[in-house]
Amino acid sequence: MNRLFLSRLWLDGLSVGLLLLGFAYWWLGNLVHEVTGAAMFLLLIAHNFFNRRWWGGIPRTRREPRSLVNLGVTVVLLGAMLALLVTSVLISNALSPFLPPWGGFTVRQIHTLAAYWVLIIVSIHLGLRWPMLMGIARKLFGIRKPSALRTLLLRAVALGIALHGFWSCTVLGLGGKLSMQMTLDWWDFEASVAGFFVHCAAVAGLVMVATFYGLQPVQRGRPSTNRPTTAAERTEPAPQG
Repeated sequence: MNRLFLSRLWLDGLSVGLLLLGFAYWWLGNLVHEVTGAAMFLLLIAHNFFNRRWWGGIPRTRREPRSLVNLGVTVVLLGAMLALLVTSVLISNALSPFLPPWGGFTVRQIHTLAAYWVLIIVSIHLGLRWPMLMGIARKLFGIRKPSALRTLLLRAVALGIALHGFWSCTVLGLGGKLSMQMTLDWWDFEASVAGFFVHCAAVAGLVMVATFYGLQPVQRGRPSTNRPTTAAERTEPAPQG
């Protein structure tokens, strides 16, 4: 497998890890939080640079449900990331001496709102690419033959993650955070640090599982075609084998 491609996947995984890390503001402190966010946005810029052909291929995207969903999710994710970036600059303590006093309470609320929506949309983004990621995993582990037992075990794991994700949504008060409601219910990092990240990862897993299985009827109902996909219909080249 192409080493550059694997390196890009590692960088993408690192950016997701930094996103999750950024939610732990009250554990990290402001300075580490801002450095984490800056590093994440640098990786995001690199991600879009590597996938510039995808953006150029948008006019040639096939007008079918999965491709249109992929395009819509990517555009919405871009908008959410821009909102997160703009509010980050406005409330940054490091930049505050050079900026007007725009970073008030409302901007901080919008920043938090954008961050949690980014988590959801990134998870949908990954769920759309789950078949590709599973193909890469099979390639790396040298799995060549299908296995009914392995498929059953993986589906059981996915179900377990989804159930944990439902519980995590309640524990984290995700509904209020996604609707910009006022809340004083913040995670107690003195009681547990790892638990917070487990809950965040479970929420992401729930959304990924829901996205993947929710699109299965669309995938099965898609008419077969031998026409090669365009750059706008994929983020990375699918592994062969």
